[in-house]
Amino acid sequence: MSIPLWCLLVVALLPYPLAFLGGYCRRRQLGRFDNHHPRAQYAEMTGLGARVWAAQQNAWEALIFFTAAVVAAEIAGVQGSMAAVAAVVFVIARVLHALCYIADWATPRSLIFVMGFVAGLTLFGLAAL
Repeated sequence: MSIPLWCLLVVALLPYPLAFLGGYCRRRQLGRFDNHHPRAQYAEMTGLGARVWAAQQNAWEALIFFTAAVVAAEIAGVQGSMAAVAAVVFVIARVLHALCYIADWATPRSLIFVMGFVAGLTLFGLAAL
C-alpha cells in the first residue's frame, strides 16, 4: 500500500478519538448523554466541548477532500516522494489543526488549514501532470 493510502487511513481514523473526547466533554459538561438526539445535545455545549465537537466535524469534512485527492493521485498512477510528502504534510496538518481547534488557537489553526489544503491540492496537481 502506498504512503498516500496509509495517510488516508490515518485521516479516516482521526475523527474517532475526537468523538470519544467529545463524548467525555459532553458527559462532563451536560451531566448526561442524550443518545436519542446527540447532535442537539452537542449544540448545547460551550467552550472546550464545543471546540472538540467542531474539530471532529471538520475532520470528517477534510476526509472528503483528502479522499478525492488520494484517489485522483492513485488513479493517475502518481508515485514518488512528492506524493508521499504531500500526503504526510496533510496528515500532520490535520492533527495540528485538531489540536489548535481544541486549544482555541484560531490564527494558527487557520494557517495550518491552509497548509493542509495546499498539500491536498498538490496531490491533485500531481495527478493532473
